[in-house]
Amino acid sequence: MSIKDWPEDERPREKLLKYGSHSLSDAELLAIFLRVGTPGQSAIELARSLLQRFGSLHQLMRANATQFCAHPGMGLAKFSQLQATLEMSKRSFQNEIQEKCVITSPEATQNFLRSAILHKNHEVFGCLYLNAQHQVIKFEELFQGTIDAASVYPREVVRKVLDNHAAAVIFCHNHPSGSAEPSQADLALTRRLIDALTLIDVRVLDHMIVAGSAVVSMAERGQL
Repeated sequence: MSIKDWPEDERPREKLLKYGSHSLSDAELLAIFLRVGTPGQSAIELARSLLQRFGSLHQLMRANATQFCAHPGMGLAKFSQLQATLEMSKRSFQNEIQEKCVITSPEATQNFLRSAILHKNHEVFGCLYLNAQHQVIKFEELFQGTIDAASVYPREVVRKVLDNHAAAVIFCHNHPSGSAEPSQADLALTRRLIDALTLIDVRVLDHMIVAGSAVVSMAERGQL
């Protein structure tokens, strides 16, 4: 049965307009993004098959072009649309935190940092540069690969901080396939960076670890 033949309150688009996007399931949200299904398969059925294949909406978002396009009915056009949607979400969060004081908006900060690096299949270390009023200057990915004390260079971090005229920073990195709990290497790295930036009178306000939907703040844990 086509979605057009469903009762109006059960159609994803009409349901979103009437009750809000939060009322939709992952499959219903994905069906609105897809717009159409394939021969013999509605958009909602295609969405469910995608979620079943990839395991979750998060894993679908992390899929590369080859993995995404291998699913029947998917192609580079849809993959491009999905990547554009993800990028718009990241930029929206960045605009939100640029308009607010980071100290009084920890949730917006965490949401932005999570969206910025959540879907990376490799480890990424990033820095949020802040001015003296703790407003956002910009976010930048600094290092990729295995993030530990040997692969993140304090001298390079100091140079970037000076280039951006930052008075304070918030660091973040992801654990693509693990727990958000900071490791001993994470704690050692953070201490090295704090020591380096103290020499130029720049404060490290936090170091956040992202893994899946979880975000752990070292500042909240008292680990800075």
